[in-house]
Amino acid sequence: MHRLLIILLCLFPLPLLAHDGMHMPKGPELGASAAFDSHGRLWLVDAADGHVRLRHSDDDGRTLSAPVEVNATAERIYAEGENRPKIAFGPHDASYVSGAQPRAQPWTGFVRFARSLDVGEHFSTPLTVHHDRAEITHRFDALAVDGHGRIVIAWIDKRDVIAATAHGKPYLGAAVYYSWSDNGGRSFVPERKLVDQSCECCRIALARTPGGDVAAFFRSVYGDNIRDHAYAVLHADDQPSHATRATFSDWQIAGCPHHGPGLAIGSDGVRHAVWYEAKDKPTIHYGQLDPGQPPQHSLVMAGPGASHADVAVHDRTVWVVWNQVGADGYALMLRRSTDNGRQFDAAREIARSSGAVASPQLLQKQGRAFVAWNTASGFRLVEVPR
Repeated sequence: MHRLLIILLCLFPLPLLAHDGMHMPKGPELGASAAFDSHGRLWLVDAADGHVRLRHSDDDGRTLSAPVEVNATAERIYAEGENRPKIAFGPHDASYVSGAQPRAQPWTGFVRFARSLDVGEHFSTPLTVHHDRAEITHRFDALAVDGHGRIVIAWIDKRDVIAATAHGKPYLGAAVYYSWSDNGGRSFVPERKLVDQSCECCRIALARTPGGDVAAFFRSVYGDNIRDHAYAVLHADDQPSHATRATFSDWQIAGCPHHGPGLAIGSDGVRHAVWYEAKDKPTIHYGQLDPGQPPQHSLVMAGPGASHADVAVHDRTVWVVWNQVGADGYALMLRRSTDNGRQFDAAREIARSSGAVASPQLLQKQGRAFVAWNTASGFRLVEVPR
C-alpha cells in the first residue's frame, strides 16, 4: 500500500490529493523543527505522547540528549509537516518554543508558547498567544526573534471566515494574524490582522531582514482562487504592516495545496525565495523577491515529484533543498549557487529514505549548511557538501 501511494504521488500533483478538509492517509507524525544556538549546539523540538519535547546534540546530530518535556501537563499537539512545533532563541540563551494545540472541532487550534531561561532545562507553563479564544483555526504558526529581541509569531486564522459566513458573505481561504512579545515571552500584545484571504494550510516562512525586522512570505488568495504568494514586514511597533503580492504564477486551485514557501534574506538585503505551484505541472521555483513585481532571476529548481523546498543563504552562496518522491522512497535533493542565486549547479541527491519523511529544513553553523530531516527511521542532520 505504501509503495502504491508513493507511485500515485509521482504521477499526480500533490495538491490534487491534499486539500484542507479532505481525509489523507494517516502516517507517522514526523513534524519537527531544529536550530543551532549561538554556541553551535543543535536543538530539536518535536511532539510525542501529548508533550512537546526538546532534545539537543553537541555532535551535529549524531547523538541526542534525553528529552525535556516543554509542557508538563499533556495536551494534544499538531506535529505534521506543515504544522509542527517551532524553536527559536533570544537574548541570554533564552529558548522559545511554539506549536498549535488541536481543539475539539476538526482543523481548529490554539497557538501555544513556552520559554526557558535556563538553557532548555525547564519551561514556563504554555500560554495561548492570541487573545481570541473562539475554537476555530489558529494554526500553522511561525516563530522568529527580531533584532531587538522581540518574539514574533504569525499564524493562519479563520475568525474572518466565520464572521463572513455569519453575514452570508463569501470569503476564500483564511487570514494571517500575528503578535509579538517585548517582555521575553511573559505575554503577547493583542494580535493584528496582516491580510485577508491567505491560503488555509500552507506554512508561513519568516526571515530576519538586515535591519532586524521579521519578514513573512506566504501563500495568499487572489481573485477567483489564484494561489500566489505575498511578502510583508511584520512590524512589532506602531507602524502598520502591509502584504504585497510577490509571485505571479496565476495558479488557480480551489483548495490548499499544503505547500508553504521558503525565505532567506541575505546581508545585502536580497530576498531569496522558493515556492511550489502546479499550474501546468508540479514545479518548485527559486526567485529573488521584488514585492509588487515578478521575482528576479526566477529559475525552475525541480519538477514533478518534488515538494516542500527550503532555502538558505550565506554571503554569496545559496542552497535550495527539497524532497523528491520516487517508487522506492524519498531522496533529499540539493542545488547550490555560488553567485548569489544567478546560476545553480545541477540537482544532486544528498540523502535517501525508504520510508516517510518530513519537510527538510536548512540550518547554518559557522558558514556551513546542514539539513534537518526527520524520517520514519529517525532524525538525521545531513551536512551539505561543500
